[in-house]
Amino acid sequence: MASDKNQIVIKDPDKLLKKIDDLHPSDIAHSLKKIHKKNNEDFLRVIKNIPDEILGEVILELPDYLREDVYEELSIEKLTDAVDELESDDATDIIQEIEELDEEKAREIFDGLEEEDKQEIEWLRRYEEDEAGAYMQTELFSANLNETIQASLNRLKQGKDEDELENIHQVFIVNDDKKLIASISLEDLILLDFEKTYEEIINSHEENKFKPYVVQDKDDIDEIAIQFEKYDLSVVAVVGYQDMLMGRITSDDILDVIEENATEQMYQLAGVNDDFEHDDNLFVTAKKRSLWLLINLGTAILASLVIGLFDETIQSYVALAILMPIVASMGGNAGTQTLAVMVRQLALGDIDYDNSKDAIKKEVFISLFNGFLFAFIIGIIAWLWFNVALLGLVIALSMIINLFSAGFFGASIPLVLKRLDIDPAIGSTVLLTTVTDIVGFFSFLMLAKVILL
Repeated sequence: MASDKNQIVIKDPDKLLKKIDDLHPSDIAHSLKKIHKKNNEDFLRVIKNIPDEILGEVILELPDYLREDVYEELSIEKLTDAVDELESDDATDIIQEIEELDEEKAREIFDGLEEEDKQEIEWLRRYEEDEAGAYMQTELFSANLNETIQASLNRLKQGKDEDELENIHQVFIVNDDKKLIASISLEDLILLDFEKTYEEIINSHEENKFKPYVVQDKDDIDEIAIQFEKYDLSVVAVVGYQDMLMGRITSDDILDVIEENATEQMYQLAGVNDDFEHDDNLFVTAKKRSLWLLINLGTAILASLVIGLFDETIQSYVALAILMPIVASMGGNAGTQTLAVMVRQLALGDIDYDNSKDAIKKEVFISLFNGFLFAFIIGIIAWLWFNVALLGLVIALSMIINLFSAGFFGASIPLVLKRLDIDPAIGSTVLLTTVTDIVGFFSFLMLAKVILL
């Protein structure tokens, strides 16, 4: 047994099976990834021998490319038992994933579930993947206004004994029409008079004391993730038509959303498609990456054409060819810094159309400050290097111009893409690199032509 980034890793399949009951599903999944790299047969053997009680959770912790193998190899009976142990939102996710691979197998697994589970899954399947309803779980602890606290706690105890309720943080109070009225945390609940009804408790406190934090079932999940971060929430109630309580979204699901969004943005900024990065066929992965490289090649040719306009200038002053990459490189790096900040703040909701001008002004100021700073430094270096003071002036002015354009376009491009309903992370890097290269080369060579020649 070894530690890998604070996770328990057991690379021997037999040892893993012996200790399976003592490990968290996340640690089991992490160990399985290591085993899969060494031997796929051992990986499948361990998967088939994982107890049904935790199999579903382990599967959900595996990356997509391994889950596909699991769905193909495990029997309908094994998968049915695994799904049956999961909460409604996770059960729905697995059924939908299997359906994409084998509709007939997914249907047989679904038919093997209890009627109540079927109804919950059918209900959750109606939602789009970016809607709150797709992430909610219908299992929750609720009580009627007219119910006493003691009676509801008896039901909670029974639900916990029968493993029907997990990760309970509060009780949601509803009226006879299932409309959500209030929410009381368990730490507050234990301080109240157990003999009183919830209605009596609510009426005896100030109006907003037990006001629930609520989202609509059709709300965008990314917006809800921002609210979780902003207000440090652990759970929110999900309501539908006429504020009827539908379910709840817990922080573990939101953490997955945040991680997925961050990963997606990182890959998109680099022009990489996450869906193909784990494909066993290296040619497929290389082909997908080549698309953005092809686009980048086109923009690089544009930059080269700009340089070609000044071929006589470069021939007359060879030092220009030596110094050109410095201007382009500094502009590209400054622009990438601005771009990364803007894309992330747009994703978090820190920047919107109301304060976009202030954000652009801030980035332009920062870029200009650095432009003047490094213009002074490189100007002195170029002067001493080639013993030509005017050459230092040329590269200094070009540095200021290019870093200004890096700040302005690095801030503007994501905002324009957002305005056009395009993900700001997609294509921003290629567009920005094109701008900084062309502006950098053109300003440097044009200034050299005017001032030096």
